[in-house]
Amino acid sequence: MSTPLAEVLEGQHTADLRKAARALLKQPLLLAHGPHSDDFRLIRRHASELREWFDRNTGWSLHVGAEAARLRKVPGTLAGPAHPAREAGRAGAPFTRRRYVLLCLALATLERGEAQIALGRLADHIVLDAADPRLTAAGIHFTLDRRDERLDLAAVVRFLLKLGVLRRVAGDEEAYVSGAGDVLYDVERRVLAGLLVTRRGPSTVHADTFEGRLAELVAETALDSDELRFRAMRRSLTRRLLDDPVLYYDELTDAELAYLTRQRGFLIARITELTGLVAEVRAEGIAMVDPEDDLTDVRMPEQGTHGHITLLLAEHLAAVGCPVTTDDLQQKVRDLAAEHGSFWAKSAKEPGAEGELVEQALTKLSALALISRQGGTVVPRPALARYAVGETVVHESGTPRTTRMPQQRKANQS
Repeated sequence: MSTPLAEVLEGQHTADLRKAARALLKQPLLLAHGPHSDDFRLIRRHASELREWFDRNTGWSLHVGAEAARLRKVPGTLAGPAHPAREAGRAGAPFTRRRYVLLCLALATLERGEAQIALGRLADHIVLDAADPRLTAAGIHFTLDRRDERLDLAAVVRFLLKLGVLRRVAGDEEAYVSGAGDVLYDVERRVLAGLLVTRRGPSTVHADTFEGRLAELVAETALDSDELRFRAMRRSLTRRLLDDPVLYYDELTDAELAYLTRQRGFLIARITELTGLVAEVRAEGIAMVDPEDDLTDVRMPEQGTHGHITLLLAEHLAAVGCPVTTDDLQQKVRDLAAEHGSFWAKSAKEPGAEGELVEQALTKLSALALISRQGGTVVPRPALARYAVGETVVHESGTPRTTRMPQQRKANQS
């Protein structure tokens, strides 16, 4: 018996809506042209439904224009693991403080500029802006005379090319870095205008500390009724379930935990219906797992030497089940090299390499909320138990350890 046409159409609608939502969660800024053009068309077709869902459940606004779709995401918590901007390319290094400052100065120049700009002219404006006494007092100095500074600017420009803020017309960044040429770009002003995501303009923020400034940028209006407070909690919890690798109960306030306990089934069902993420509920918290292994910016496990070392250290930390020092982990890497070094890159076996290897592994484990760091001490978090090897046991601290289940977790995308 054939399936009624109405059911077929409804099924296709649901599938397309889910694909569009997942595309936005993975890449909150999507262009009408380029590799994501098919996703953009789906998003534009379902813009009304998507806009209503994200506003109601997360408080995120969605703007869809002729050239780009922008999901204005605000994190559920400001204390979560960092997911930095990275150089263009699969193995791009995370942005340093200097590159972030260059990025902000470049955006300010582009906002004031014309429809086209040369890289050399962009650099000249950045040098002038960096001479501001307030920046100098903060220890920020740019001349762009040195090669390493020009490399940083080139990395920032490639990042803006990837976002679609710039479009290369002629030239190459390598020629600029070596001093052999310049590059010309078109400035996509509508994409540039949608890049900043804050609830208030940065120039209106007056807090002195970094944490205070972040809080002011995303602060909501006064919540003077139970309805508004419950709505704020629903949005915050949904944002964390969508964005964070794990939502740990011990990170919630008493009010948030009570609300989640009452509304957990509803919140999870709404997320699963739209995105296809599946809830893994444990005594310590909730993780929304992606069966398609797609909605993540940090993968675990991963191929290659660094991926192998990270997995081995995860297994070790899960087996230990208690805090260890980074010195202990460096020694563990030296021990592991004797057993697994034949599979590793040559550079990973050189004397002194263990420090960088451990740091890279811990950065990934922290980003996935599998560990926390307190100075030179590494503390396993409950979700790390899925990477333990062997039968389920309970450590004296009360932390369960189970057979490793290398199923991909979702990680934050900003």
